[in-house]
Amino acid sequence: MDMFRILVVDDEVDFLETIVNRLQKRKLNASGVTSGEEAVELLQKELFDVVILDIKMPGGMDGIEALREIKKIQPLVEVILLTGHASVETSIEGMKLGAFDYCLKPIKFEDLLQKMAAAFSKKSTHDKKIRDAKIQQLIRHPGRVFDQD
Repeated sequence: MDMFRILVVDDEVDFLETIVNRLQKRKLNASGVTSGEEAVELLQKELFDVVILDIKMPGGMDGIEALREIKKIQPLVEVILLTGHASVETSIEGMKLGAFDYCLKPIKFEDLLQKMAAAFSKKSTHDKKIRDAKIQQLIRHPGRVFDQD
């Protein structure tokens, strides 16, 4: 399960530390940052499978803007949006931008785990389809192995 990498992004430090610690106790590879800017910076350096992203964060980058940037950097990462401020418009916008799901805080930890498992499953399926397509391409066109990325 160590391959399953999770990034938690929330400006509420107590909430962030609690979630990351609980995930790590379950032997999941979880990291946490307190801003959208930090998340974008980290995602430029490291690969993640699932991002838990708070929508309402102070500062220059809110959760929706962070989602836009995250999807540019790692289009296949699955993002679960969290908010304590219920907003239908924000949830619709987030889903249109590619969020996997949307949850209201406070969320039960077991519910969050289920959503993360579903998000990881979706990403794994997508990754497998891409690998299979690349393998088929290599089989059909073996001379192109070094021609393209």
